[in-house]
Amino acid sequence: MPAHASQDRQSLSYIVRSGIAGGIAGCVAKTVVAPLDRVKILFQASNPDFQKYAGTWSGTFRAVSQIYGENGVRGLLQGHSATLLRIFPYAAIKFMAYDQLENLLMPTRESQTNLRRFAAGALSGITSVFFTYPLELIRVRMAFSTRNASQSPDAYHRPSFLSAMRQIYREGAASPSSSTISPSIFTRFPILKFYRGFTVTVVGIIPYAGTSFLAWGYLRAWLLPPSAAAKGYKSTPLADLSFGAVSGALAQTVSYPFEVVRRRMQVGGITRPDRWLRWDETVRGIWSARGWRGFYVGLTIGYLKVVPMTAVSYAVWQWQRRVFGL
Repeated sequence: MPAHASQDRQSLSYIVRSGIAGGIAGCVAKTVVAPLDRVKILFQASNPDFQKYAGTWSGTFRAVSQIYGENGVRGLLQGHSATLLRIFPYAAIKFMAYDQLENLLMPTRESQTNLRRFAAGALSGITSVFFTYPLELIRVRMAFSTRNASQSPDAYHRPSFLSAMRQIYREGAASPSSSTISPSIFTRFPILKFYRGFTVTVVGIIPYAGTSFLAWGYLRAWLLPPSAAAKGYKSTPLADLSFGAVSGALAQTVSYPFEVVRRRMQVGGITRPDRWLRWDETVRGIWSARGWRGFYVGLTIGYLKVVPMTAVSYAVWQWQRRVFGL
Protein backbone atom coordinates (compact mmCIF):
# COMPACT_ATOMS: atom_id res chain seq x y z
CA MET A 1 0.00 0.00 0.00
CA PRO A 2 1.39 3.43 -0.83
CA ALA A 3 2.55 5.44 2.16
CA HIS A 4 0.14 8.30 1.47
CA ALA A 5 -2.84 5.92 1.42
CA SER A 6 -1.90 4.44 4.78
CA GLN A 7 -1.37 7.91 6.22
CA ASP A 8 -4.73 9.07 4.85
CA ARG A 9 -6.50 6.35 6.86
CA GLN A 10 -5.08 7.93 10.03
CA SER A 11 -6.37 11.40 9.18
CA LEU A 12 -9.25 12.92 11.13
CA SER A 13 -11.24 13.41 7.92
CA TYR A 14 -11.03 9.72 7.04
CA ILE A 15 -11.90 8.59 10.57
CA VAL A 16 -14.96 10.88 10.73
CA ARG A 17 -16.22 9.80 7.30
CA SER A 18 -15.64 6.15 8.20
CA GLY A 19 -17.60 6.58 11.42
CA ILE A 20 -20.52 8.34 9.71
CA ALA A 21 -20.69 5.62 7.05
CA GLY A 22 -20.82 2.90 9.69
CA GLY A 23 -23.36 4.76 11.84
CA ILE A 24 -25.75 5.26 8.92
CA ALA A 25 -25.42 1.60 7.94
CA GLY A 26 -26.26 0.48 11.47
CA CYS A 27 -29.31 2.74 11.77
CA VAL A 28 -30.78 1.65 8.43
CA ALA A 29 -30.25 -2.02 9.21
CA LYS A 30 -31.76 -1.80 12.71
CA THR A 31 -34.83 0.08 11.47
CA VAL A 32 -35.54 -2.64 8.91
CA VAL A 33 -35.78 -5.32 11.62
CA ALA A 34 -37.05 -3.26 14.59
CA PRO A 35 -40.34 -5.21 15.13
CA LEU A 36 -38.51 -8.55 15.10
CA ASP A 37 -35.92 -7.18 17.50
CA ARG A 38 -38.63 -6.31 20.02
CA VAL A 39 -40.15 -9.79 19.85
CA LYS A 40 -36.75 -11.48 20.15
CA ILE A 41 -35.99 -9.58 23.35
CA LEU A 42 -39.37 -10.62 24.80
CA PHE A 43 -38.61 -14.27 23.98
CA GLN A 44 -35.01 -14.25 25.22
CA ALA A 45 -35.84 -12.54 28.50
CA SER A 46 -38.77 -14.94 29.10
CA ASN A 47 -41.45 -12.27 29.29
CA PRO A 48 -44.40 -14.19 30.81
CA ASP A 49 -46.93 -12.67 28.42
CA PHE A 50 -45.11 -14.01 25.35
CA GLN A 51 -43.60 -17.35 26.39
CA LYS A 52 -46.52 -19.18 24.80
CA TYR A 53 -45.30 -17.97 21.39
CA ALA A 54 -41.61 -18.83 21.79
CA GLY A 55 -39.94 -21.59 19.80
CA THR A 56 -41.82 -21.52 16.49
CA TRP A 57 -41.82 -19.40 13.34
CA SER A 58 -45.59 -18.98 13.53
CA GLY A 59 -45.29 -17.91 17.17
CA THR A 60 -43.05 -15.06 16.09
CA PHE A 61 -45.70 -13.66 13.80
CA ARG A 62 -48.46 -14.22 16.37
CA ALA A 63 -46.39 -12.24 18.88
CA VAL A 64 -45.98 -9.43 16.35
CA SER A 65 -49.73 -9.52 15.75
CA GLN A 66 -50.50 -9.32 19.48
CA ILE A 67 -48.16 -6.37 20.01
CA TYR A 68 -49.65 -4.58 17.01
CA GLY A 69 -53.19 -5.28 18.21
CA GLU A 70 -52.48 -3.91 21.70
CA ASN A 71 -50.28 -0.93 20.89
CA GLY A 72 -50.18 -0.46 17.13
CA VAL A 73 -47.04 0.45 15.22
CA ARG A 74 -45.68 2.29 18.26
CA GLY A 75 -45.72 -0.99 20.17
CA LEU A 76 -43.64 -2.70 17.47
CA LEU A 77 -41.13 0.13 17.62
CA GLN A 78 -41.07 0.38 21.42
CA GLY A 79 -37.47 0.91 22.50
CA HIS A 80 -36.41 1.84 18.95
CA SER A 81 -35.54 5.41 19.94
CA ALA A 82 -33.00 4.00 22.39
CA THR A 83 -31.88 1.59 19.67
CA LEU A 84 -31.06 4.43 17.28
CA LEU A 85 -29.33 6.43 20.02
CA ARG A 86 -27.19 3.37 20.70
CA ILE A 87 -26.71 1.92 17.24
CA PHE A 88 -25.33 5.01 15.54
CA PRO A 89 -22.30 5.33 17.87
CA TYR A 90 -22.05 1.53 18.17
CA ALA A 91 -21.93 0.91 14.42
CA ALA A 92 -19.83 4.02 13.83
CA ILE A 93 -17.19 2.87 16.33
CA LYS A 94 -17.34 -0.76 15.15
CA PHE A 95 -16.82 -0.07 11.45
CA MET A 96 -14.38 2.76 12.09
CA ALA A 97 -12.33 0.55 14.42
CA TYR A 98 -12.40 -2.28 11.88
CA ASP A 99 -11.15 0.08 9.18
CA GLN A 100 -8.20 1.06 11.36
CA LEU A 101 -7.45 -2.48 12.57
CA GLU A 102 -7.70 -3.88 9.05
CA ASN A 103 -5.18 -1.29 7.90
CA LEU A 104 -2.91 -2.16 10.83
CA LEU A 105 -3.15 -5.97 10.65
CA MET A 106 -3.77 -6.51 6.92
CA PRO A 107 -2.24 -3.66 4.90
CA THR A 108 -2.16 -5.73 1.69
CA ARG A 109 -4.14 -8.59 0.12
CA GLU A 110 -1.20 -10.92 0.72
CA SER A 111 -1.27 -10.23 4.47
CA GLN A 112 -4.97 -11.11 4.86
CA THR A 113 -5.58 -14.29 6.87
CA ASN A 114 -8.64 -15.69 8.60
CA LEU A 115 -7.03 -15.28 12.02
CA ARG A 116 -6.33 -11.61 11.37
CA ARG A 117 -9.84 -11.06 10.02
CA PHE A 118 -11.27 -12.65 13.18
CA ALA A 119 -8.99 -10.61 15.46
CA ALA A 120 -9.84 -7.33 13.73
CA GLY A 121 -13.56 -8.05 13.93
CA ALA A 122 -13.46 -9.16 17.58
CA LEU A 123 -11.43 -6.14 18.71
CA SER A 124 -13.68 -3.72 16.85
CA GLY A 125 -16.74 -5.32 18.47
CA ILE A 126 -15.26 -5.10 21.98
CA THR A 127 -14.36 -1.44 21.46
CA SER A 128 -17.85 -0.48 20.32
CA VAL A 129 -19.57 -2.42 23.13
CA PHE A 130 -17.46 -0.78 25.82
CA PHE A 131 -18.51 2.72 24.80
CA THR A 132 -22.21 2.07 24.11
CA TYR A 133 -23.33 -0.65 26.54
CA PRO A 134 -25.46 1.58 28.86
CA LEU A 135 -27.59 2.60 25.87
CA GLU A 136 -28.06 -1.07 24.98
CA LEU A 137 -29.27 -1.86 28.51
CA ILE A 138 -31.81 1.00 28.42
CA ARG A 139 -33.08 -0.21 25.03
CA VAL A 140 -33.58 -3.76 26.34
CA ARG A 141 -35.51 -2.51 29.37
CA MET A 142 -37.81 -0.43 27.14
CA ALA A 143 -38.45 -3.37 24.82
CA PHE A 144 -39.02 -5.80 27.73
CA SER A 145 -41.89 -3.78 29.19
CA THR A 146 -45.37 -5.03 28.21
CA ARG A 147 -48.94 -4.37 29.32
CA ASN A 148 -50.08 -6.90 31.90
CA ALA A 149 -53.26 -8.78 31.05
CA SER A 150 -54.96 -7.26 34.11
CA GLN A 151 -54.12 -3.73 33.01
CA SER A 152 -56.38 -1.63 30.86
CA PRO A 153 -54.84 0.00 27.79
CA ASP A 154 -55.23 3.40 29.47
CA ALA A 155 -53.39 2.25 32.61
CA TYR A 156 -50.31 1.07 30.72
CA HIS A 157 -47.68 3.65 29.87
CA ARG A 158 -44.90 2.82 27.46
CA PRO A 159 -41.55 3.57 29.12
CA SER A 160 -39.65 6.50 27.70
CA PHE A 161 -35.89 6.60 27.35
CA LEU A 162 -35.54 8.86 30.39
CA SER A 163 -37.99 6.87 32.54
CA ALA A 164 -36.15 3.62 31.78
CA MET A 165 -32.85 5.29 32.65
CA ARG A 166 -34.26 6.60 35.95
CA GLN A 167 -35.68 3.16 36.80
CA ILE A 168 -32.31 1.48 36.28
CA TYR A 169 -30.52 4.14 38.33
CA ARG A 170 -32.92 3.74 41.27
CA GLU A 171 -32.94 -0.08 41.33
CA GLY A 172 -31.94 -1.58 44.65
CA ALA A 173 -32.29 1.68 46.54
CA ALA A 174 -35.11 0.31 48.66
CA SER A 175 -33.10 -2.53 50.21
CA PRO A 176 -29.77 -1.12 51.47
CA SER A 177 -29.80 -3.45 54.49
CA SER A 178 -29.38 -6.59 52.37
CA SER A 179 -26.48 -8.77 53.44
CA THR A 180 -25.20 -9.34 49.91
CA ILE A 181 -22.29 -7.34 48.62
CA SER A 182 -23.97 -6.13 45.44
CA PRO A 183 -26.16 -3.40 46.99
CA SER A 184 -23.12 -1.71 48.51
CA ILE A 185 -21.39 -1.84 45.15
CA PHE A 186 -24.43 -0.32 43.43
CA THR A 187 -24.67 2.34 46.13
CA ARG A 188 -21.02 3.32 45.83
CA PHE A 189 -20.88 3.01 42.02
CA PRO A 190 -24.39 3.57 40.57
CA ILE A 191 -22.96 3.53 37.04
CA LEU A 192 -22.52 -0.24 37.42
CA LYS A 193 -26.31 -0.61 37.24
CA PHE A 194 -26.01 0.31 33.57
CA TYR A 195 -23.51 -2.52 32.99
CA ARG A 196 -25.60 -5.53 34.03
CA GLY A 197 -24.58 -8.39 31.75
CA PHE A 198 -21.54 -6.52 30.44
CA THR A 199 -19.04 -9.33 31.01
CA VAL A 200 -21.09 -11.91 29.12
CA THR A 201 -21.63 -9.33 26.39
CA VAL A 202 -17.90 -8.86 25.94
CA VAL A 203 -17.35 -12.62 25.85
CA GLY A 204 -20.23 -13.03 23.38
CA ILE A 205 -19.13 -10.21 21.06
CA ILE A 206 -15.78 -11.90 20.44
CA PRO A 207 -17.23 -14.87 18.50
CA TYR A 208 -20.05 -12.75 17.02
CA ALA A 209 -18.06 -9.84 15.59
CA GLY A 210 -15.02 -12.01 14.91
CA THR A 211 -17.00 -14.60 12.95
CA SER A 212 -19.02 -11.94 11.12
CA PHE A 213 -15.99 -10.02 9.81
CA LEU A 214 -14.06 -13.25 9.18
CA ALA A 215 -16.84 -14.65 6.98
CA TRP A 216 -17.31 -11.28 5.27
CA GLY A 217 -13.63 -10.90 4.43
CA TYR A 218 -13.18 -14.54 3.42
CA LEU A 219 -16.17 -14.54 1.05
CA ARG A 220 -15.03 -11.33 -0.59
CA ALA A 221 -11.48 -12.64 -1.04
CA TRP A 222 -12.72 -16.00 -2.37
CA LEU A 223 -15.51 -14.91 -4.70
CA LEU A 224 -14.75 -11.36 -5.84
CA PRO A 225 -12.12 -10.34 -8.40
CA PRO A 226 -9.44 -7.97 -7.04
CA SER A 227 -9.71 -4.29 -7.90
CA ALA A 228 -6.92 -1.87 -8.75
CA ALA A 229 -6.74 -0.79 -5.10
CA ALA A 230 -3.99 -2.24 -2.94
CA LYS A 231 -6.30 -4.65 -1.15
CA GLY A 232 -9.75 -3.95 -2.56
CA TYR A 233 -12.26 -6.13 -4.40
CA LYS A 234 -14.78 -5.35 -7.13
CA SER A 235 -18.15 -5.79 -5.49
CA THR A 236 -21.83 -5.19 -6.25
CA PRO A 237 -24.78 -4.41 -3.95
CA LEU A 238 -26.15 -7.92 -4.49
CA ALA A 239 -22.82 -9.47 -3.53
CA ASP A 240 -22.61 -7.26 -0.43
CA LEU A 241 -26.13 -8.31 0.62
CA SER A 242 -25.39 -12.00 0.05
CA PHE A 243 -22.06 -12.00 1.89
CA GLY A 244 -23.59 -10.01 4.73
CA ALA A 245 -26.46 -12.49 5.07
CA VAL A 246 -24.13 -15.49 5.28
CA SER A 247 -21.87 -13.67 7.73
CA GLY A 248 -24.82 -12.79 9.96
CA ALA A 249 -26.19 -16.36 10.00
CA LEU A 250 -22.82 -17.85 10.96
CA ALA A 251 -22.14 -15.23 13.63
CA GLN A 252 -25.60 -15.64 15.16
CA THR A 253 -25.26 -19.42 15.40
CA VAL A 254 -21.86 -19.27 17.10
CA SER A 255 -22.71 -16.59 19.66
CA TYR A 256 -26.42 -17.07 20.43
CA PRO A 257 -26.13 -18.81 23.85
CA PHE A 258 -24.10 -15.85 25.12
CA GLU A 259 -26.83 -13.50 23.91
CA VAL A 260 -29.54 -15.37 25.83
CA VAL A 261 -27.51 -15.24 29.05
CA ARG A 262 -26.84 -11.55 28.45
CA ARG A 263 -30.54 -10.71 28.04
CA ARG A 264 -31.42 -12.50 31.27
CA MET A 265 -28.74 -10.58 33.15
CA GLN A 266 -29.82 -7.29 31.60
CA VAL A 267 -33.40 -7.62 32.87
CA GLY A 268 -32.13 -8.94 36.20
CA GLY A 269 -32.66 -5.52 37.71
CA ILE A 270 -36.40 -6.06 37.31
CA THR A 271 -36.53 -9.56 38.80
CA ARG A 272 -33.70 -9.08 41.34
CA PRO A 273 -33.14 -5.32 41.72
CA ASP A 274 -31.20 -5.68 44.99
CA ARG A 275 -28.18 -7.49 43.58
CA TRP A 276 -26.00 -8.39 40.62
CA LEU A 277 -26.92 -11.65 38.90
CA ARG A 278 -23.84 -13.78 38.30
CA TRP A 279 -22.98 -15.80 35.21
CA ASP A 280 -23.24 -19.15 36.94
CA GLU A 281 -26.66 -18.63 38.50
CA THR A 282 -28.05 -17.19 35.28
CA VAL A 283 -26.77 -20.20 33.31
CA ARG A 284 -28.13 -22.61 35.95
CA GLY A 285 -31.51 -20.89 35.90
CA ILE A 286 -31.79 -21.23 32.12
CA TRP A 287 -30.64 -24.87 32.22
CA SER A 288 -33.01 -25.89 35.02
CA ALA A 289 -35.98 -24.27 33.30
CA ARG A 290 -35.52 -25.56 29.73
CA GLY A 291 -32.31 -27.53 29.43
CA TRP A 292 -29.96 -26.88 26.51
CA ARG A 293 -32.89 -25.65 24.42
CA GLY A 294 -33.18 -22.69 26.78
CA PHE A 295 -29.93 -21.30 25.38
CA TYR A 296 -31.42 -21.22 21.90
CA VAL A 297 -34.89 -19.85 22.66
CA GLY A 298 -35.75 -17.25 20.06
CA LEU A 299 -33.05 -18.45 17.65
CA THR A 300 -35.53 -18.72 14.78
CA ILE A 301 -36.48 -15.08 15.17
CA GLY A 302 -32.79 -14.40 15.66
CA TYR A 303 -32.15 -15.65 12.14
CA LEU A 304 -35.17 -13.72 10.86
CA LYS A 305 -33.69 -10.57 12.37
CA VAL A 306 -29.92 -10.94 12.09
CA VAL A 307 -29.64 -12.27 8.53
CA PRO A 308 -31.41 -9.32 6.84
CA MET A 309 -29.97 -6.85 9.37
CA THR A 310 -26.38 -7.92 8.72
CA ALA A 311 -26.97 -8.06 4.98
CA VAL A 312 -28.36 -4.52 4.93
CA SER A 313 -25.67 -3.29 7.32
CA TYR A 314 -22.75 -4.49 5.19
CA ALA A 315 -24.39 -3.40 1.94
CA VAL A 316 -25.19 0.12 3.20
CA TRP A 317 -21.70 0.36 4.76
CA GLN A 318 -20.07 -0.41 1.41
CA TRP A 319 -22.40 2.00 -0.37
CA GLN A 320 -21.58 4.76 2.12
CA ARG A 321 -17.88 4.06 1.73
CA ARG A 322 -18.25 4.67 -1.99
CA VAL A 323 -20.28 7.83 -1.34
CA PHE A 324 -17.64 9.20 1.03
CA GLY A 325 -14.74 8.10 -1.15
CA LEU A 326 -13.28 5.68 1.40
